[in-house]
Amino acid sequence: MKRVPKFIRTFLRFVAFQSLLCMIGVSIAEAAPKAELWPRWQKHDAASQQKIDHSAWDRFLKQNVVAPHPSGINRVRYHAVSPDDQKSLKSYLQALQALSISNYNPNEQKSYWINLYNALTVDLIISRFPVASIRDINISPGLFVRGPWGATLLTIEGEKLSLDDIEHRILRPIWRDNRVHYALNCASLGCPNLQPLAYTADNSEALLEKGAREFINHGRGVAIQKGKLQVSSIYVWFQEDFGRGAADLMEHWQEYAEPALAGALEKYQGGLAHDYDWRLNGVDTKP
Repeated sequence: MKRVPKFIRTFLRFVAFQSLLCMIGVSIAEAAPKAELWPRWQKHDAASQQKIDHSAWDRFLKQNVVAPHPSGINRVRYHAVSPDDQKSLKSYLQALQALSISNYNPNEQKSYWINLYNALTVDLIISRFPVASIRDINISPGLFVRGPWGATLLTIEGEKLSLDDIEHRILRPIWRDNRVHYALNCASLGCPNLQPLAYTADNSEALLEKGAREFINHGRGVAIQKGKLQVSSIYVWFQEDFGRGAADLMEHWQEYAEPALAGALEKYQGGLAHDYDWRLNGVDTKP
């Protein structure tokens, strides 16, 4: 019997993979909002040389984030945040809200929105600690909604915003950079790492690359376990951000995979499973 050419085997593998991905996506469609542009936040000043001071957030992270952690997941010392650090965090959030962010260049804006999202998330956990999961902070509007993401907790340039607004109406549709998913942290073990330093216009590119590499090469991101491809639910919820189908996803993973994982992905011919661990990313949470 003649051996089927590799390109045909690869095509058939991706057809099967894509079919499974579509079936999974239908079942959890409600779990991830679509990227829907809020046009007023596209305003910027490309010529602006203004810099935003993120030093307070940087100090907070260096003081309270355990990185690296033996589990490979950066952890936060929520239980040990000092009153001074908590006060500093709230002052930082107030300072960011007082800025006219539309007057900054896009690079400053991008790091601004990432830091604002992460700082607000950490502040929410600290202000309600102890909690087992961020989803237990049920302050979003709606009868069947869990978590804080839909609550309008910020006011920027006179507009009330939620965490969902920052992620799905600003960062995703304006920058169209799928690596943003590796920067935004939802205080969970299943989430990409909260980096131990603030994003800035100067370091964002390096940190986005670092976040992608860390996540994809950790078991919660992409792994082949017992012969089956196990991936984070992020890749199912936000498949549209990673391309048009399974082939684009595989290409994305292989771009950042270490040699052993890249080789395993190249040979893989099965389906996939996905999962997400919503337990809090505190230092006392077991992996």
